[in-house]
Amino acid sequence: MTDDQLDAQHDDIAKRVASTRAQLFDTLDAIEDKFNVPKQLGIAASKVKRGVVEKRPPYLAGLAAGVAVVGGIVVTVLRRR
Repeated sequence: MTDDQLDAQHDDIAKRVASTRAQLFDTLDAIEDKFNVPKQLGIAASKVKRGVVEKRPPYLAGLAAGVAVVGGIVVTVLRRR
């Protein structure tokens, strides 16, 4: 092989290593984001807040249903004592 061919091969390998390294960093960042519970809770809370502002009636109905279910469970547990 000539020096030019070796240089081209070296450059190709270097580009592939750089690309693989970038993909690895992206994958690790995505994994870190998925397992970062406080960050995920913040994202979920902001989605809920945005949904409440944009679609108020369905969220309020869901909230009311949730309160009714929890209230019913509490009343049932207290009556059995």
